[in-house]
Amino acid sequence: MSQPISSTTSTHCYHCGADCEDTIIKHDDKPFCCEGCKTVYTLLQDNQLCNYYDLEKNPGLSPKSNFYAGKYAYLDQTDIRTQLIEFTDGTQTHVNWLLPQMHCSSCVYLLENLHRLHAGVRSSSVNFPEKKVRVVIEENAIKLSELAELLARIGYEPYLSLQDAEQAPKTSPNRARIYKIGVSGFAFGNIMMMSFPEYFGLGDLGNDPQLRLFFNAFNVLLALPVFFYGASDFFVSAWKSIRERYLNIDAPIALAILVTFARSLYEISMQTGAGYLDSMTGIVFFMLVGRYFQDKTYSAISFDRDYKSYFPVAVTLLERKTESVAATETAQKQILVSDLLPGDKILIRHKELIPADARLISERAMIDYSFVSGESAPVEKTRNESIYAGGRQIGGAIELEITKKVSQSYLTQLWNNDAFVQKNKQKEGEMVNTINRYFTWIVLGLGVLALAYWGLTGDLPRGINAITTILIVACPCALLLSDTFTNGNILGLFGRYKFYLKNARVIENLAKINTVVFDKTGTLTLPDAGEVKFVGKTLTGFEKDIVFSLTSQSSHPLSKLITKSLVGAMKEELVQHFKEVEGKGLEAYLGDDCVIRIGAGQWVSETPQEFQTLAGEASRVYYRFGEDVLGYFEIRNRYRPDLHATIVALQQKNYQTYLLSGDHTTDVAYLGQLFGRNRLFFNQKPEDKLKFIESLQQQGHQVMMIGDGLNDAGALVQSDVGVAVSDNLNNFSPACDGILDGSHLTQLPQYIRLARAGRRIVVQSFVISLVYNVIGLSFALTGTLSPVVAAILMPASSISIVLFTTLASRWAAWRIVPKGIQ
Repeated sequence: MSQPISSTTSTHCYHCGADCEDTIIKHDDKPFCCEGCKTVYTLLQDNQLCNYYDLEKNPGLSPKSNFYAGKYAYLDQTDIRTQLIEFTDGTQTHVNWLLPQMHCSSCVYLLENLHRLHAGVRSSSVNFPEKKVRVVIEENAIKLSELAELLARIGYEPYLSLQDAEQAPKTSPNRARIYKIGVSGFAFGNIMMMSFPEYFGLGDLGNDPQLRLFFNAFNVLLALPVFFYGASDFFVSAWKSIRERYLNIDAPIALAILVTFARSLYEISMQTGAGYLDSMTGIVFFMLVGRYFQDKTYSAISFDRDYKSYFPVAVTLLERKTESVAATETAQKQILVSDLLPGDKILIRHKELIPADARLISERAMIDYSFVSGESAPVEKTRNESIYAGGRQIGGAIELEITKKVSQSYLTQLWNNDAFVQKNKQKEGEMVNTINRYFTWIVLGLGVLALAYWGLTGDLPRGINAITTILIVACPCALLLSDTFTNGNILGLFGRYKFYLKNARVIENLAKINTVVFDKTGTLTLPDAGEVKFVGKTLTGFEKDIVFSLTSQSSHPLSKLITKSLVGAMKEELVQHFKEVEGKGLEAYLGDDCVIRIGAGQWVSETPQEFQTLAGEASRVYYRFGEDVLGYFEIRNRYRPDLHATIVALQQKNYQTYLLSGDHTTDVAYLGQLFGRNRLFFNQKPEDKLKFIESLQQQGHQVMMIGDGLNDAGALVQSDVGVAVSDNLNNFSPACDGILDGSHLTQLPQYIRLARAGRRIVVQSFVISLVYNVIGLSFALTGTLSPVVAAILMPASSISIVLFTTLASRWAAWRIVPKGIQ
């Protein structure tokens, strides 16, 4: 229990350090200045995370000394608020703020439990490497200014910059690390120079104790800033891991530095030797240089991932202000979403993604924000209202004006939302975690054994040298880096080849695939090429206009072919209450009671038995006008070039191939030659496709599903790897693990080979790392390896792994992927 106590003397709050001037709130025998500070402490205490206070004294922000009423009131101004939020639908608002004070796992826990500190916070998730937190708040329960106050009161004042909101922040090098490299390098060089007489027996230091003492004292002065400043990152990292009851890879490095420094001070103070300060400063210098280049390489890979790669997803451009193009049907053209500019007017059809923040030009829209907010209920928008990136239009086509450029990193972030990741796809890095868990203990054990052995044989200095070099030379860094850098390079190469994968996890799953399931329409067929003719009653111009009014609002490949065939039809909307039923077709009303349907025969007609036996070598899309079925559009598909060679190449590598189609039985002769008649499945509803994938997985198959992302989202999620094929279509979906440019579908066998090559490169680099560690340890155990040499070898091994994985992955791509694709 806690109770307020009157204060007559100055007492500091345990959480924030402020003076408890009026009332002290006692809890757990600790003083707090307010209920807010006590609540934060209780939250951490309940989860055994009070080491938060050990890592930094009084980490909370004092509300009395650093906060004043109205400090964050400007965040509620409409123009500023608009620049700082990522999304809002009027009910919930998303922000992504930088919190520089974030420093440990307790911080992560606290920040991800903001909802327990304020009921208006729905959820919060931390990106620890970038020190950012994404917070979802209830619009009517907490203001942005109040959220900023809440964060400030618990010690995480957000860094808010309108300049950062207007343009992508520029990444600057880690200046602190550069300074530490400079200090360590300066000290290392000078200590080496001052130690030359010791190395080569020059001068008469042995007979001049004062000169010897001067040189040694000068070396100690040079080594102090290296030990306390240059090596601080290693000590802090190791201490934090110990507080969390595990040992990270910095723990043995910190111990080696400590042993070397302590041993040197002992020898110098006892005048038994010159110590090993050159080794200690060399260890720090070379380790910092190695970490610097490691970070630079990793940053280069991340940059390539976020900004050089692109989504092969297109959008329909209606008008661009910089061009003299009228907003007419003939002005429509497909462009990549990455090429959109503010001011562009675009057309968004049913279930198409809104790729960037925009203003609604049409009278009304129903936007599904489940991709962003998780809320499935569509939000109604009216003319001139703002619409945020990541939403989907439900219903008829709408026109938008882009207000912000497309953010590739934002779309990638949405795509990687764990809410859209199947549980069976979340296991990764088990081998790396196992190595990290046991490697340090094994190294410490070997070091202790070497020290004990040489100590018992009467050569203690050699034993100390052995444990020091063992702690330095044996490091799992290279083992851990091999997976990261190989996958990073493979991701970049795939992006260059127009195969955009969600993350590195997909590469691992892709390498295990043994079964490939294809959708037909829009996947194996060309979406913009086909022969279309109408069979039945001759259509009037008005009846054609009705068809055009429906099909032009759909992104389905067959709808696009029909729209393309109706040359001269009017664009004006003639129907209302547009609806697209997955796996069946399109429906709308002319007036209040005249139903219009275009789609599958059994759905269009009220007497489905007349369509049950229809089959042939063409797809059929039936047209119902009121009570009458006027006929059907017969569409003869054109298949992708080299499709036969692609399927055969997969089968020759022992991949099992299947075809699933929502269409009725068509092109059986051609497709039967490719897949085998017993592996063709037609009239498959979306739920049937999902169940088929499940049945294959239950039989032990590792399944890749290749679809168009329209009617097979469930199957894409269920499969081990789900790939959506894109041909100038806006079918970007959170359900898929990858998006493949349709023109590169024929390269699928090569892409799977490249993924497998990537896994082999990881294994090879692991072997190289193990060989390095075995050789290094064998020399270190003898006590003959110099600590400085060990400090050079350790970062050199990491750099060599980076070079190997980069060159090996590029060589594999050059060897596997055809030159025309590269």
